[in-house]
Amino acid sequence: MSASLYIVVEGDDPGFDIFVNGQALARNEDALERLAGRLHTRPLLDFFSADRNSMAMLLEQGAGDPEWSEHLPQPQWFAAEDGLNTVRRLLTFLVSTPVALGSDTEIVTRELREYETVLRKASQRELRWHLAVSWR
Repeated sequence: MSASLYIVVEGDDPGFDIFVNGQALARNEDALERLAGRLHTRPLLDFFSADRNSMAMLLEQGAGDPEWSEHLPQPQWFAAEDGLNTVRRLLTFLVSTPVALGSDTEIVTRELREYETVLRKASQRELRWHLAVSWR
């Protein structure tokens, strides 16, 4: 079973494609969290929030306890600019240090560029966002 970190944008339809695979980001989350600490920026998982829709997907995939999901707090939403700051700092480092994550550096960089595109569009439209996790 593999995990994927994906972006959820507040509202029903943000008016643009928000899909990013996110599997390489999930696979390298520990290393990215340490890197964020070294760069003095928020780690990506600081932007995680579980909402009822993402929990419903997890339950359909056989993960989680249905009773637990009934007591979820309201989802947290974050300013797209805050996420952009983290993504851009990680990108700057990874582009200048292309071996930082070994063979995954290129794919992580590609996924971060896709995050940057989505978050830039969300920022332009003043939409908030959070990260969610999917397991396959």
